Amino acid sequence: HEAPELDEIGTEALTRRTPATAWLPTAKGEEGDFCLRSSDCVAGLCCARHFWSKICKPVLREGQVCTRHRRKGTHGLEIFQRCQCAEGLSCRLQREQGPTDTSRLHTCQRH
Repeated sequence: HEAPELDEIGTEALTRRTPATAWLPTAKGEEGDFCLRSSDCVAGLCCARHFWSKICKPVLREGQVCTRHRRKGTHGLEIFQRCQCAEGLSCRLQREQGPTDTSRLHTCQRH
C-alpha cells in the first residue's frame, strides 16, 4: 500500500494530531497576547491568568499593588492574577503614615 496523499487525508485529521502548542506564534508575546508560560512573553512581562485564559501582563514596578500569598498554591485560585514584583523588589505590607496601621494593602518595595 502506498501512503495516502495529504489531500486525501484532509485537514481535519491533521489538526487533530497537531499539538495545541504548534498553533501558538513563535514570536514572544506582547502585553495582552495569549500565553502558556512567562517565557512566551517579551522581557518585562509575565504570563498570568485573566478570566479563564492566560495573557502577557507587565511585571510590577516599585509602589504598585501586589498580591501576597499566605499559602503556597493559592496563586492559581485567582481569576485576575498579577505578575510578581520586578527584580530587586518584594511584595510587602504598605505602611500608613499615621498612628494606626489599618491597611492590608501590599506594594512592591525595595529590599
